[in-house]
Amino acid sequence: MLPDVRAHLGALLLRRVAGPDARAVRARIHDTPGARWFGPDRAIRVVHGDASMFVGGVSALLLQSLHPLAMAAVAAHSGYRGDPWGRLQRTSTFLAVTTYGTAADAQAAVDRVRGMHEKVRGTTPDGEPYHAADPHLLGWVHAAETACFLGAHERYGAHPLDPAGYDGYVADTARVAEALGVTDPPRDRRALSERLAEYRPELRATPEARAATRFLLFEPPLPLPVRPLYGALAANAVTLLPSWARSLLRLPHVPLVENLTVRPAGHLLIGTIRWALAPPPRSD
Repeated sequence: MLPDVRAHLGALLLRRVAGPDARAVRARIHDTPGARWFGPDRAIRVVHGDASMFVGGVSALLLQSLHPLAMAAVAAHSGYRGDPWGRLQRTSTFLAVTTYGTAADAQAAVDRVRGMHEKVRGTTPDGEPYHAADPHLLGWVHAAETACFLGAHERYGAHPLDPAGYDGYVADTARVAEALGVTDPPRDRRALSERLAEYRPELRATPEARAATRFLLFEPPLPLPVRPLYGALAANAVTLLPSWARSLLRLPHVPLVENLTVRPAGHLLIGTIRWALAPPPRSD
């Protein structure tokens, strides 16, 4: 009975995150022979292969929304409201291919994304021009994503890394960022923190950012019975945000409640996701 529940839950999660052909895609990424950008001992494989990414991904979207130009591009071109699962699946597949796939497949995935970024241009409601291929804008998206994935793994990962390991993770992600067009991405945790601070004067919670926050936290396209579980995931994603980001997004900080209920619920939920997605034991 329990193995059946595990298999059903794992299949459901995979379909949501990676699409209807998730297992075939996973097999193709991992089993295709050839050189990789990252060897099996690299930190990026540890972080991106952990269930903590579910929390880190939501946190990254919230943090990224605070750059007006990035948020304007997402609001106008990503279709996150009309096809949120499709966007999630494309993002998760890109992360999987660049982390675990062959070097040729990783480069092809990067080339596709760069081609899409080149077409995304426009102006914000305030009249500021944006271009998704702008290295400075790409740098913000990369830094926010890396910080949130790292923070989620440090707090919820099955096997947290030591400081050198997390520096290695930042260095690994810089390899992908450079391929995408980021200029001089940070290569250790200290540089990542400094880079985020450099962007602070540019950040604000625009109406589009607040709309995205409402959508992510309170209007997820999920059946009602599943929403409490997603609510726990989203609440833990909020706790990962820097205090200044929470203030900009008007997300309250209640330390006692978060420490006694939100974080324990997050550990339980992430542990359940990890259990469901673990490969079944081999029968020899």
